[in-house]
Amino acid sequence: MLAKRVFNFSAGPAAIPEPVLKQAAAEMLDWHGEHLSVWEMSHRGSAFTSIIRQAEDDLRELLEVPSTHRILFMQGGATAMNAVVPMNLVNRPDCCRVIDFVHTGLWSGKALLEAPKYAQVHVAATSEDTQFTYLPPQDSWQLTEQAAYVHVCPNETVHGVQFHFQPDTGNIPLVADMSSEILSRPVDFSCYDVVYAGAQKNMGPAGLVVVIVREDLIGHAMTCCPSVFDWAHVAEAGSMFNTPPTGAIYLCGLILKWLKQRGGVSRMQRESIEKSQMLYDYIDSSNLYYNPVEKVCRSRMNVPFFLRDASLEDAFLAGAKQRGLVQLKGHRIMGGMRASLYNAMPIEGVDALVRFMSDFEGKRLF
Repeated sequence: MLAKRVFNFSAGPAAIPEPVLKQAAAEMLDWHGEHLSVWEMSHRGSAFTSIIRQAEDDLRELLEVPSTHRILFMQGGATAMNAVVPMNLVNRPDCCRVIDFVHTGLWSGKALLEAPKYAQVHVAATSEDTQFTYLPPQDSWQLTEQAAYVHVCPNETVHGVQFHFQPDTGNIPLVADMSSEILSRPVDFSCYDVVYAGAQKNMGPAGLVVVIVREDLIGHAMTCCPSVFDWAHVAEAGSMFNTPPTGAIYLCGLILKWLKQRGGVSRMQRESIEKSQMLYDYIDSSNLYYNPVEKVCRSRMNVPFFLRDASLEDAFLAGAKQRGLVQLKGHRIMGGMRASLYNAMPIEGVDALVRFMSDFEGKRLF
């Protein structure tokens, strides 16, 4: 008999839908009559080829990725892409070697720190002055003429801010790290030239990163770019230039099918609005908890919150764990608490969290 599962609020590796885990468990020893698991298959064989091609087709369908863009399954996570993107984009003949950054939190900051190895960087806008509690208005962005690209992180998992508008960078390519929001809402991918996303939030387990890149931007890698990270090689080989993370791609494919069965990204958007609003409404009405982010740019995926009496944090976490609510400790640079509400988090989990927060507050105040 399976033990009761907890509600996992981890920012990543994050919760995976229970039906997906059950299907993967059922297929572990024998995938579709092959008498072996996906983890043991040759990535060159017809069985795995069908898995990766179906995953690519389902992802294109769910996200409505236009035919102008290629979908690549790669390794190294989003952190590796902070180097891979400039190595593939700054060598184009139609641009200068300057990268513009909109710096809105930890993860855009990590991309900003990596890029000077390959090009000159320019901070076009930042909200660092308030420790990233707001988003710089787009009309304040100071973009470089003929920049290689503009980099944004539409959802910052640590600081809990999210773009609720579509950035417009004109003729300058727009690059986005969508690791923590991909598949959570409809996106017009024709407005983005490169999108990359680590899988371990909404798409599957750690070890896989998806890159969606406009096809005419492929083929300009710097000579220092390792062959395995050259988009031209990866695209030509159908994401199998080297052995791909087969198990991660398989689980990603199962999650994509689960999403399609549940109504796709439009339903995920409705649910994320409902879940995040439930939690924010309680926090805003509370005398014990608070969230410092401006309401217009609060993240629906990652909700950081703090106790006005920080000495209660350990007791809060211990009590939450007893109620089956885990991974609520905030990021080490922020402290406090953080609840990540990715697609696999059911509304029942958020309701259970709010009820615990209310009970905890009632026992500690007055």
